[in-house]
Amino acid sequence: MEQPLWADRGQLLQSDAPEGAVHASCVAVSRLGSAQLSGTHFSIWVQVRGSSWVQAKEGKFRLRRGDWIALEKDSRPVLQADRHGLCIGLSLTADALRRLTQFADCALYAGRGRASAADVRTALQLWRQANARLAVPDTGGDATALRPMLLHLAGIQRELAARIPRCPGRSRSRKRQVFGRLQRARLYLEGNCDRVVRISELAELTSFSSWYFSKTFHGLYDESPQAAAARMRLEHAAELLRSTSMMIGEVAAASGFDNCCSFARAFRGRYGISATRFRAAPPAATPDSASPVDDARKAA
Repeated sequence: MEQPLWADRGQLLQSDAPEGAVHASCVAVSRLGSAQLSGTHFSIWVQVRGSSWVQAKEGKFRLRRGDWIALEKDSRPVLQADRHGLCIGLSLTADALRRLTQFADCALYAGRGRASAADVRTALQLWRQANARLAVPDTGGDATALRPMLLHLAGIQRELAARIPRCPGRSRSRKRQVFGRLQRARLYLEGNCDRVVRISELAELTSFSSWYFSKTFHGLYDESPQAAAARMRLEHAAELLRSTSMMIGEVAAASGFDNCCSFARAFRGRYGISATRFRAAPPAATPDSASPVDDARKAA
């Protein structure tokens, strides 16, 4: 059985196992550790405490405690935890993902979101149990060892999965396939909030035509790709205004705007006030502050 992969206290972990060699692995990065995963495994991560940065084919993301992110098998993610960070995850082959559908009518999809404090604690507990079972030979295989953890993660994604019936396709399998591609495109938009993303990029990523992609994206998310991209860039700008001391012009450039005037108009149009007043105003309740995740015990 495969031992858990762990990068701790500044260690660098590189996993380049060939496809089929290992069905699944438990992975963790903590306390300035970093990990780079193979391009053959789907991965899903939950930030237990602190924060981490993720760099992948879909872009760059920051995970704060309670955040989760799932990445496709060719994403080749690189994770870096901060000095107090602990991020746990699973690395799964395509075969392991197929086995998940045998457990129940569920699957895992690319995307990101937030988990409740209780869900994070449960994920950590199940991850520890999976670690222990994977380290012991003849315990029923990867699928049996990871089943509770996989089902829990699928439950965390249940709000995503609720959109699947809205996807085009005659069969449940086809709808899931379309949904998975669109989820990856949406994740790509989130990971590239520092620039303008062209529709042709998203169409190429999903292997759809530009017309079909735009039509299907709007039908699934109730907004066009262009509107979604603009909203995400402005939300990114708002986060930078709150969390950094960058000048307004620097925030505009870091959010993909050519000049301060166009940024000022777009920002006021979305938030109703100028970027300067937004920064000076008391912070409103956000998902990060509304439901903080309690510090978990060390998994080591």
